[in-house]
Amino acid sequence: MQNKTLLNSGKKMKEGLMLLFFFIGIMLTAQEVNAQVKVQGQVLDDTDLPLPGATIIETGTTNGVVTDFDGNFTIEVPSISSMLTISYMGYETKTIEAAADFMTVTLNTDAAALDEVVVIGYGQSRQRDLTGSVSAIDLDDIESQPASNIGEALQGRAAGVQVITSGQPGNNPTIRIRGIGTIGNNDPLIVVDGVPLNGGLNQVNMQDVASMQILKDASATAIYGSRGANGVVIVTTKRGKAGVGQLTLDIFSGIQEPTDMIDVLNAQQFALLSNEMLAAGGFTTNPAFADPIALGAGTDWLDALFTTGHQNNVTLAYSNGNEDSNVYTSLNFFDQSGVIINNNYRRYIFQLNSDTDVNDRLRFGNSLKVNHDIKEQGEMNINGAILSLPTQPIYRENGDFSGPIGQPIYSGDVENPIGKATIVDQTTTGYNLQGNVFGELDLFRNFTFKSLFGAEANFWYERTWSPAYSWDTDISPNAFLFESSNRSVTILWDNILTYNKEFDNGSSVTAVVGTSAQENDFKYLSGSVQNFPSESTQQINNGIELPTINGSGSEWAIFSYFARVQLDYLDKYYLTGTVRRDGSSRFGAGNKYGTFPSASAAWRISDEDFLRESNTINELKLRLGYGVTGNQEIGNYAFASAYNTNVYNFNGNFVTAAVPTTLPNTNVQWESQKQYNIGLDATLFDRAVDFKIDLYRKDTEDMLVPQSVPVTSGYSDIYVPFINAGSIRNQGVEAIVTTYNFAREDFSWSTDYVFTYNDNEVININSDTPLTTGGIGLNYNLARIQPGYPINVFYGFVQEGIFQTQAEVDNAAVQSPGTNPATSTAPGDIRFKDLNNDGRITDDDRTFIGNPNPDFTFSLNNTLRYKNFDLSIFFQGVYGNDIFNANRLYTESMSVTTNQSVAVLDRWRGPGTSNDMPRAVFGDPNNNTRPSTRYIEDGSYLRLRNVNLGYNLPVEKFGDNVFSSAKVYLAGQNLFTITDYSGFDPEVGPNGIDNNIYPVTRNFTVGINLGF
Repeated sequence: MQNKTLLNSGKKMKEGLMLLFFFIGIMLTAQEVNAQVKVQGQVLDDTDLPLPGATIIETGTTNGVVTDFDGNFTIEVPSISSMLTISYMGYETKTIEAAADFMTVTLNTDAAALDEVVVIGYGQSRQRDLTGSVSAIDLDDIESQPASNIGEALQGRAAGVQVITSGQPGNNPTIRIRGIGTIGNNDPLIVVDGVPLNGGLNQVNMQDVASMQILKDASATAIYGSRGANGVVIVTTKRGKAGVGQLTLDIFSGIQEPTDMIDVLNAQQFALLSNEMLAAGGFTTNPAFADPIALGAGTDWLDALFTTGHQNNVTLAYSNGNEDSNVYTSLNFFDQSGVIINNNYRRYIFQLNSDTDVNDRLRFGNSLKVNHDIKEQGEMNINGAILSLPTQPIYRENGDFSGPIGQPIYSGDVENPIGKATIVDQTTTGYNLQGNVFGELDLFRNFTFKSLFGAEANFWYERTWSPAYSWDTDISPNAFLFESSNRSVTILWDNILTYNKEFDNGSSVTAVVGTSAQENDFKYLSGSVQNFPSESTQQINNGIELPTINGSGSEWAIFSYFARVQLDYLDKYYLTGTVRRDGSSRFGAGNKYGTFPSASAAWRISDEDFLRESNTINELKLRLGYGVTGNQEIGNYAFASAYNTNVYNFNGNFVTAAVPTTLPNTNVQWESQKQYNIGLDATLFDRAVDFKIDLYRKDTEDMLVPQSVPVTSGYSDIYVPFINAGSIRNQGVEAIVTTYNFAREDFSWSTDYVFTYNDNEVININSDTPLTTGGIGLNYNLARIQPGYPINVFYGFVQEGIFQTQAEVDNAAVQSPGTNPATSTAPGDIRFKDLNNDGRITDDDRTFIGNPNPDFTFSLNNTLRYKNFDLSIFFQGVYGNDIFNANRLYTESMSVTTNQSVAVLDRWRGPGTSNDMPRAVFGDPNNNTRPSTRYIEDGSYLRLRNVNLGYNLPVEKFGDNVFSSAKVYLAGQNLFTITDYSGFDPEVGPNGIDNNIYPVTRNFTVGINLGF
């Protein structure tokens, strides 16, 4: 199976390479050789200072150069009559005819270019006019980065934004903006073309994205009210432009592999461990392991589970337009197989955007996205592959999968992970539609009215099929089938009135008022059955035994009023005020509405007379902001009691009754976040350095936390209501610096630095009893939420080394009393710290042992361009976070019959042999595996996230009307990681617990972008 998967991956990679080389071959055979004329000149600004790094391009081609330090350039063109386009960031672009004599070109300052228009809530703004904290993502940095969704490409690109990815195909990354602000849902609001997205970012094709902004502070997000507490990600897709129609083709193909592997014991090493472990526990050793050396290496289960994955992506897009209408449409196909066998993801996306001007006052438009995806996987169990015995083969001689044979104390009870990954079929099929239609009318002077109707419909079908099997002692006599159908439909209606007035002195005012109505309807139906007369008839109605049926539905709705005023006085002083009032169905009658205001101001200091002539400070702006946002993500019907239907025996008759299970809380209300922000934006040293820094404090108040309900109340103490009784504080610093290091005729180099520091603290919760979290099953909770500490801190015992002698055991606090080493504490066991000095190790000796929240995150991106080549090298890292490696609870237990990691080779075998890894003893009488500092590891890492080498082919040499642009590139992702973490990968999730997590992969990709 593994070889077949490898062959398929290699075949698909080969097909991608052949397609790439086919296109390159066409272009190379079409080259023409033309005589060239050398043109020389200098580019100056409007104060007659040279502009180093200005771009000179032969109009309509990719033939171009950049000016040197003195603004000089030399370019070869076909004739003196050729047109040249000269551009420089922050200056107006100029197109002129080449000249035989030395040319002097003067560029005028372009305020509009300095202040790129960015999308904000229900409108747009020049970047220079922003008063809040908004990060605009530079799509030039990520357009050639091969990624399955834009969330992956976003990682490390914006200060204050932490993105945690997964190597599993089809999975969405986790995004956290300015820390974890609540114990509930911390996901940001994602808005695509004006419509909030309930599905994941993998529903959006990265090649369709025109711009992406991240609203971080409350003064920017308050316009979204109850939805903006965790930040807002605004994605705008491409639209057609007036001019010649353009067809583009983007293709990339690549392979994937695990970034690191865990080394486990071979058969010989495991047999030695088993004999030692059983003997120490007072049991007879396995007769089959009498000669461990004869067993050799045995089975490598991890090698059989992991494979080489592949990914292929094709996007075909067309755009066109004229003065009255435009259209953009695209088709995308993405195919990915994971690095675990039988794990695949396919996605199809159709995008259609159009705009039409009916007349000078009335405009219509639409954005439509249709997505279909398929996720397929077997029963993935990485931990099972680690723990499977190397002495057991994958297959028996008859070709069947193997199972344990003999007594469990010798053979274990781990189910064959390769068999389960192969025969079990888990499929999720999704059909998703998201879009809007809008009309925009210029009512009268300075007033515009826009009405937008949006909808998102998500339909997904889940199916799990597990056939009957008999693998030695592991037997499942009945086939099992589970199917579910899910439907979620959300509709949106926004009405917005905008007033925009510009004055002769450079001042302006923009005001927005509007309403937003949104509602969702969700339906769920599922069923399962076992035992099929024929496993070729895999339908629910063909099963015989244990049929089940379940179904549910829910609804929610929000109705909102909002207003925003932006004042710009003399293009130097800015004020923004926002208010939104939301009404939500998730709260009771007296608390449905919440009001969320914000205010912010900015001062463009560089436009004051005392700085206007500065050669050091080109731009300097101070920003101040304060605002309140809300959070309603507590599920539906939190204010009401939930009922279950039960059957009772009443006087000998069975009767059905609806029984309340959840205590109602009609007083539950909005969770709110108050956020303060101060920021400074600067451009320095003749625009050689761009700098932006923000300091913030975000206080979550009236946090929605679960209520403590005594069992004596008659209500469930598991399914409990939410109450407003907690608060969390996040405060920190975020900075982004861009430096333009070098600019010459043929070479330029720029660097982006991104840094985020965040400090998180729980201020209070609903009672003096801490909340337990970090569950990994069997009531095993690894973390706590407690006032005075960061959220989700790890809680457990402190390891103080290993007992070396019986005297040390006798003189220490009692852990497991007794004198029999097989049933009590003995030399070789872990010594746990007696924190309360009562002479016994109990639960009272637990303490806070680790923090999963990083001290800071950072990234460094270098972009280098030489002639037609460009190279980007992107590093990303995290520092100061702890990881609870829960896998080691099993892989270093040495207490049951499962395989272990090679770390146990350094186990204690006598006095002085180890002061870290305990002895091997069946049953673990000292409970050495209890949660402790033993499993806390440093999660800091520095990763070479992406390297991309591109070449812009000289399309002017390929003949007329062949290509308007052509680029080929090679890319590598996650090429290496510097870390002390011992697991597969340190990128484990915001809670910091590594428990059977699908690892991040290393990718190698080739691609081509063509424009026709």
